[in-house]
Amino acid sequence: MSLKNTIDWNDFEQVEMRAGTIIAVLDFPEARKPAYKVTVDFGPDVGIKRTSAQITSLYTKEELLGRQVIGVVNFPVKQIGPFLSEFLIAGFYRDDGSVVLAIPDKSIDNGAKLA
Repeated sequence: MSLKNTIDWNDFEQVEMRAGTIIAVLDFPEARKPAYKVTVDFGPDVGIKRTSAQITSLYTKEELLGRQVIGVVNFPVKQIGPFLSEFLIAGFYRDDGSVVLAIPDKSIDNGAKLA
């Protein structure tokens, strides 16, 4: 396996990865690939943010509600069709292209920063 780039610790410290709880999931029929519009509460310091996520093949809307996830919250807003994505939900690609969410394995406060 080859890594794309080596970064230093200061680069990593600039990435704001926070825990949050999914509070709403809607279909995103305008997306080119199947996706949901996901709303996450990242606590009082970060607030509520929305993103588009291509996670429909492994997760239903119902099972995502209330689940804690990890998100990169300091990216600039990105236009995805008619939708503004405000953060990146973290996950891992499988060989078939589906995405498995990166999630905390114990409950933590919304807004907790990745250590």
